[in-house]
Amino acid sequence: MTSTEELRAWVSEACPEEIRGRNLEFNGGRKRPITNPGFQRWFDACVERGFTVPEWPERYGGAGLDKAGARALGDALQALRAPVPLTGGGPSLIGPTLLELGTHEQKARHLPRIARGEVRWCQGYSEPGAGSDLASLQTRAVDHGDYYLVNGSKIWTSEANLADWIFCLVRTDPSAPKQAGISFVLFPLDDPGVTIKTIDLINGASHFCQVFFDDVKVAKSDLIGRENDGWSIAKRLLQHERSSVGDGQFLARGGSLPAVLKRYAGDDPAARENVLRIEMDDAAFHLTRSRAAEENREGGIATFATSTFKYLSTELESRRLEATISMMGTQGLGWTGNGFDREELNSTRTWLMSKGFLIAGGSSEIQLNIVAKRVLGLPD
Repeated sequence: MTSTEELRAWVSEACPEEIRGRNLEFNGGRKRPITNPGFQRWFDACVERGFTVPEWPERYGGAGLDKAGARALGDALQALRAPVPLTGGGPSLIGPTLLELGTHEQKARHLPRIARGEVRWCQGYSEPGAGSDLASLQTRAVDHGDYYLVNGSKIWTSEANLADWIFCLVRTDPSAPKQAGISFVLFPLDDPGVTIKTIDLINGASHFCQVFFDDVKVAKSDLIGRENDGWSIAKRLLQHERSSVGDGQFLARGGSLPAVLKRYAGDDPAARENVLRIEMDDAAFHLTRSRAAEENREGGIATFATSTFKYLSTELESRRLEATISMMGTQGLGWTGNGFDREELNSTRTWLMSKGFLIAGGSSEIQLNIVAKRVLGLPD
């Protein structure tokens, strides 16, 4: 069943009316379970049909849909305002990477648990001394036969406090050149050697964490790819991440600019022109992304061109939030108190959070370098 009409009929029957149009999401795992009964029924129905990961093979918990079928399902969800049943780093990042690069045993062990929402994943890449220069990472994994002992720390690890497992870059050969001595491993976060501390952010939230590893035992059966070849796997996963960000995932979204303009700026010509430019650029971006998806219909593999969409999506959303706060004037400066309504407070805190959009997942400068070298083929 892949036609839009058939999928709409199924969604219409399976998705409870009371959860449609609501901002509900589930990233998997046991630490933040589903609490809404209607959403739980919807999630269970999607698991049964393989619609939590519709393009994955059925043997791993997916529905085996092709690209056209997955787009038809997405259209049906959007048309009926049904929540996406499963989001997060499992289905968006490590899952597609394992499908492409994992062994049969690794796929069979990890992918069905992701599809069923049993495990929530986080990403262990950045370190206090290795952010944009990620290849300088120093978290060490020492060979102990059939396992590694991992020591070090990761930072800006999104919601590690809620995750069950981590996919992590570790240095397995400290004598090799930077990229050549890195491996890609998976391990659970309930090991007694793992310590997780949340980081308070400028917007008052604590989405990010620093994670410390003290003699954490990592089975070699969860080494992805070859030892010391983790850099190539990390880059491949980042393409999936940037594709997800380009699709609007993982971004805190601003509200409607025309609505903000009407409420706060009225007929201000400069504000109107700024809103018009952003809306036109946003429309052009979505048309370009749709065209790229159509051109990529057969292969469906993320490429370095995802850096283009990651760059554009974060820059546009940053511009949208800057324009929102500018038009709101003093009402855009609220942190708490009776002088601001909930929408104003949310806009301020989302704007503060947006300062990280242009860094997280690879800074805008890094994306432009990738586009120049890998997409346009310009010389170094």
